[in-house]
Amino acid sequence: MPRKDRQRVVGRIARLSDAPRPPGHEKLSGQERYRVRQGNFRIVYEIEDRILTVLVVKVGDRKDVYR
Repeated sequence: MPRKDRQRVVGRIARLSDAPRPPGHEKLSGQERYRVRQGNFRIVYEIEDRILTVLVVKVGDRKDVYR
């Protein structure tokens, strides 16, 4: 992953701590996980509302992240 893309992904993850359900987020079917887009990358994460935690499960290219 190029450094510029990595910085954008890390910034997007950091913003999830303030807004875990930002505009454009989608719930993954059949799972208690969500995803947000950052360019060609997807960030898959879980939200633990009762303890106010966002757990990033996977970050990857959009063609590979769901495998």
